[in-house]
Amino acid sequence: MKRFFTNLGIVQIFCSLLLVIGIMYVSNYIVYKNSISGIYEKVAQNNTLAVKTMIQSFDNSFRTINNIIHTIHGLPYSSLESEEDGRIDMAKVYTMRDSIAALVSSVDFIEEVIVFYDDIDLAITSIGTSSLSQLFDKKYKHDLYNENYWRTYMKGKNSFKVMPGQYFKVATDASWQRKKLMIAAGGNKVRISNKNIVLLIDEAALLKYVNQKLMIPGASLIVLDQDRSVILSTDTNSDLSGIIDEVYFNSSQEASLKKEDYQYNFYKSDFNDFVYINKVPYQFQNIDSVIGANEMIMLSAIISAVLLSVLLSIYLNRPVKKIIRQLGGTSRGNDFRKILSGVVKMQMEIDETRQQLKLAESEARRSLFLQAVDEYAYAADHDLQLQSSYSDTVHSKYFVLIMFHLDQKDKEQQSAMPVERIAAVLTTVLQEESDDVHVIYDKNLHFVSFVGMGQPSDRAVLLKRLKRLCANLEQEELPGYSVWASVSKLYAAELMNYQLAYRSAMNGLLYRAVNEPSNVLDVEKIHYGWSLYFPFDRIEKLSNYMSNGKLQEAKEIISETLRENAKRNVHHHQMAHIAKTMFLYLLRHASVTANADDEMYKLEQQFLQRIDYAHDYLDIERALIEAAKHIAKHSKQEETNRLNPNFISQYIELHYMENLYLDQIAEISGTSPKYFSSYFKRTFGINYVEYLNKVRLSHAKELLKDSSLSIGDIGEKTGYMNSSTFTTTFKKYYGISPSEYRKQNSNE
Repeated sequence: MKRFFTNLGIVQIFCSLLLVIGIMYVSNYIVYKNSISGIYEKVAQNNTLAVKTMIQSFDNSFRTINNIIHTIHGLPYSSLESEEDGRIDMAKVYTMRDSIAALVSSVDFIEEVIVFYDDIDLAITSIGTSSLSQLFDKKYKHDLYNENYWRTYMKGKNSFKVMPGQYFKVATDASWQRKKLMIAAGGNKVRISNKNIVLLIDEAALLKYVNQKLMIPGASLIVLDQDRSVILSTDTNSDLSGIIDEVYFNSSQEASLKKEDYQYNFYKSDFNDFVYINKVPYQFQNIDSVIGANEMIMLSAIISAVLLSVLLSIYLNRPVKKIIRQLGGTSRGNDFRKILSGVVKMQMEIDETRQQLKLAESEARRSLFLQAVDEYAYAADHDLQLQSSYSDTVHSKYFVLIMFHLDQKDKEQQSAMPVERIAAVLTTVLQEESDDVHVIYDKNLHFVSFVGMGQPSDRAVLLKRLKRLCANLEQEELPGYSVWASVSKLYAAELMNYQLAYRSAMNGLLYRAVNEPSNVLDVEKIHYGWSLYFPFDRIEKLSNYMSNGKLQEAKEIISETLRENAKRNVHHHQMAHIAKTMFLYLLRHASVTANADDEMYKLEQQFLQRIDYAHDYLDIERALIEAAKHIAKHSKQEETNRLNPNFISQYIELHYMENLYLDQIAEISGTSPKYFSSYFKRTFGINYVEYLNKVRLSHAKELLKDSSLSIGDIGEKTGYMNSSTFTTTFKKYYGISPSEYRKQNSNE
């Protein structure tokens, strides 16, 4: 047992649980204390509002009663006797009955209205007529309130009076019913008419009308008339002795008094000087027992919680140790810090694994896409795998494929944006145009985007918005890049169309015009043409200029050739082919004169990549001129090595069709004509002119056998000034004329 309590982990668990329990106890106690008093105050406020509403309803009820009495007094017929014979005029009686019935028909709490005269034993009600004695003996029977009482009462001088509710025996069709009725008697101190008016009020209906249920349980309402007599009380014990005297002379319309266990709230009516007393329990009923019970509950909860803390700390000690060992910790030190550090480390590993899985999934989707657009066939089971993997790529009925190509404006800038970030940016902006969007990185800043469409007309809308989208990308999200896009044709959302869409978008990039002003290419509007400009004679001079180190002249040929093609608005891939051909002409001497073969190889690879992904023809021109500078630098460094058999023979082989004089090749080799002639004969065994003629005539023989060119054209192509010189030289070396040689070989 001692080992448990000296263990730091178990003490930490126990203290932690105890701290939680202590906080819970304090917070619960505060809430409990505040809730008891707060609930009472809130309920008391609500009760005050409810009582004021009830008082307003009472005032309205008494106002209605008063209006009915004054209206009946205002009715005609102060006497019911006929002027002719002195008997009761029943027409007047019926007219008054109808008027009374109309007045009380809309007031639910009025039981009946009784109108009678001093000298006539006739009572008029809303339902008919009767003698006054029979009305109180057989309809509304009460020991006190009978005919004699009301005759006597009405002969005296009385003001308007509301009498407290009394239980009457009310006759119904089948039996007697016991009902508590209040009586409102019209005043006769000042005679308005000869009518005596008594209103019977149903006390239960009146309380329902004023809605006494709005008061809190235990509260009651007592109504006092202008003489401070109780006329209505919802409390069975309405003893107000000593209470009214304490507040009655208060000048305020409202007053409050606490006595014993109740609080009395007094309200004075503005209408008829009635006083309303709201009797409210000062505290909730049995609140002391509730407080005691809550205190016992909290005390028992504390004792139980402490015991539970001890048991849980012992029970959790072993699992905590196991968790620490699983997380790679030791059993010494602060257990919870070790668990926290282990969980943090585990979370970091989980986040890293999640990122790796996300990256792997992205790469897998990219790999599957590249396989799907591959133009070579795969096995049938592989096609099924592709179909299942890409079944959810596009959910719409149609789609277009957009090939985004980005070009970094500042090539030397080191802080290039990662391709994952660029793909995320493209996905975000495209999702503003369509919810069905997928972006996949291809290569060399090429991004493939699938955009789903519900109907074919959506493609035209997308094309218009893409121009604004690309401009915004260059200004905001991708400020360091030039962005242009190629939009494929519209295809049905099927896997077999992915390859067609990919090829369509790639053709848009390849066959775009070099002077294309828009950064969005519509594949459907590409016009194909082949009006190329490639001056062979100027390109031959380009090679010579490079071999002679004349870089400025080479630049002029490069610029002239590319800009002439730009004027003709050739396709991008055509301009790229022209540039690659010119680059190969530049390399004709570089491999011989340069020792750095690896550097030349890297130069060629970089040049080809720049040409393929160039934005416009100016990028191509800059790349070609930079390559020319690099090649020229190596040519100048190796000029002293040009007087060697390999260079001389290769140069003659490449330039035999030109006017290749002895002085010219001697200058290229960096020596004098006399020395070069001697060196050539000593090295090759024959003089320079004979060697040059043999090279020219060997090529002429091939042309005579394999082409349909004329004798003159073949002579010009092999470096002779005219056809006669060519024929004479050919006959000198081979004994027959060129035409005879062609004839013999054609017969063969």
